[in-house]
Amino acid sequence: MRLKMNKILANKNAKKGILFLVTAVMLLGICGCGKKEAIKIASKPMTEQYILTEIIAQMIEAETDYEVEITKGVGGGTTNIHPALVKGEFDLYPEYTRTAWLNVLKREEMEKDDDKLYEQLLAEYDGMGLTWTGLYGFSNTYGLAVRQETAEQYGLSTYSDLAAASGELIFGGNPDYIELETGYPRLCSAYGMTFKDTNQMEIALKYEALKNGEVDVINAFTTDAQLAANQLVLLTDDQVFFETFDAGTVVRKDALKDYPELQGILEKLNGMISAEEMQRMNYAVEVEGKEDREVAEEFLKEKGLLVD
Repeated sequence: MRLKMNKILANKNAKKGILFLVTAVMLLGICGCGKKEAIKIASKPMTEQYILTEIIAQMIEAETDYEVEITKGVGGGTTNIHPALVKGEFDLYPEYTRTAWLNVLKREEMEKDDDKLYEQLLAEYDGMGLTWTGLYGFSNTYGLAVRQETAEQYGLSTYSDLAAASGELIFGGNPDYIELETGYPRLCSAYGMTFKDTNQMEIALKYEALKNGEVDVINAFTTDAQLAANQLVLLTDDQVFFETFDAGTVVRKDALKDYPELQGILEKLNGMISAEEMQRMNYAVEVEGKEDREVAEEFLKEKGLLVD
């Protein structure tokens, strides 16, 4: 009789234990369902992109309960980030319109009209399950830079001014640009430039060569920190030879559904960053040695997008 009672008690205890485990698993499941995965942001291996991803991440963290995970410096840039975005390995990243046109859409002929190009990007990206949430307000494109004293000596403010004085000056640029048919040769043809000489050098050496007087003109990017660091003059492209590479955010459409507050946050950056501001932020990191997160935070506070 006692043995039978013990078995009954054991069965009851076992049932209670099973019920407890089932309840615990259900509760954990309910809690787990409410927790979203972190928003995954990617960046190309360049200072500008590090700052932009920090700006985006800090805005998201300040205005929502979403967690954010940044992968900085993805090798290959667009070539590797875009496929990963389509697969859902990343949720968003900063991109440039004409980089997307050339490297993602693989278009050989460039659309000259910025608005039409952007509209076509939106249409093509929609079919990939992606979209652009707007443009930041600055373009990182090619430019031509000279020393302040050179600009004053020859009265240079535009590319046409440079063309008139080009026979007295030496052009310096990276081999890819000088040898590229759509680069230096096309520039010279468009403006009638006939430089006294050309000097090929790696990108990292161009600014030092210009500073030391080894060359008089270099090809640059309009948001380069070194433009401000060396007090250089960026000439005006008066015939609009160089196409603009407008910066903006590319995001998975599923991410916008999964994180309802995300789109509104990203759209707050539309038209918010000028080329001068981006150049200043690049300068703060590359020349002054500040952390990209610190620079991003300072910018957001200046714009009233982040409050202490």
